[in-house]
Amino acid sequence: MANEFGRNARVSSEMQKELSLILQREISDPGLGFITINEVVVTKDLAVAKVYVTVLNVDVAGKRANVKRLNELAPVIRHALAKRMRLRHISELRFYYDDSFDTGMRVAELLSGLNKSTEE
Repeated sequence: MANEFGRNARVSSEMQKELSLILQREISDPGLGFITINEVVVTKDLAVAKVYVTVLNVDVAGKRANVKRLNELAPVIRHALAKRMRLRHISELRFYYDDSFDTGMRVAELLSGLNKSTEE
């Protein structure tokens, strides 16, 4: 039971909430689109945090550009995160695109096409 919600899980969850608020309220970069933070995975020693994001309403090049821009802004975002979280050391932030949303939408599209063809 103690390992079920360990420190890493609590830090990851809190970091996800705070990063969402920071991107929503504090980072005003016109180059960034509508970004959703799907998951934060923190290493055991809390040194690195992998932040998985989804960018809506952009093409593939726009998604890459947004993730690149987030990685460029990582020190600024990390500084804002340090002000909000009560940790001695704040993890290094690395942003990655999470394509699970795109995959889910593609599967839903295929299934709806399958339903239409079976109804005919």
